[in-house]
Amino acid sequence: MTRPAGPTPRQHGIRALHTDTTLTVYQAYTPSLGLPAARDGRFPPAWKRDRMTWIKPSFLWMMYRCGWGLKEGQETVLAVEITREGFDWALANAELSHYERGVPPDRASWQRTLRRAPARVQWDPERDLHLNRLPYRSLQLGLSGEAARRYADEWTVSVRDVTPLARRIHELVREGADEEAARLLPGETPYTAAGRVPRLR
Repeated sequence: MTRPAGPTPRQHGIRALHTDTTLTVYQAYTPSLGLPAARDGRFPPAWKRDRMTWIKPSFLWMMYRCGWGLKEGQETVLAVEITREGFDWALANAELSHYERGVPPDRASWQRTLRRAPARVQWDPERDLHLNRLPYRSLQLGLSGEAARRYADEWTVSVRDVTPLARRIHELVREGADEEAARLLPGETPYTAAGRVPRLR
């Protein structure tokens, strides 16, 4: 089993758990950083605001990346609720992380834009419950400079430790209880950004 049945997703559509004002993204950290963030509902001073950080609206893509929270250094999985306004700002000011012919017109233009951009968009194959590739892609959004600082200190509404959820879903998958596992997945639905979204051709 993959995702719950429904319309075929768009090839490069954003799917996320969202409300009228917020959107949830996922990250995984060491317990020494993740647990204080979840406890306080914000990122601690130890969170490096001068480094690029990648946020993922797809829970299952995060599970693929962190191995259900079992990979070293990624044992604490966080659900970070941020403002839609901040997320849309990052998208509108982002550039594709890899050059795509014709988007923008040439490689030199892309490189100039990338150097100035505070955010980077990457489209990676979405994953199913068994972390196999699906025939459509999910968004990763890399934040640096102004975007990373605003993410940590302005856009963040709440931070939750969802490691127990990740471990429970993984346990059910290993037991072959895919339908029960699927019912526990966050309710991700198509998200329409307010402005520009860099996409692959």
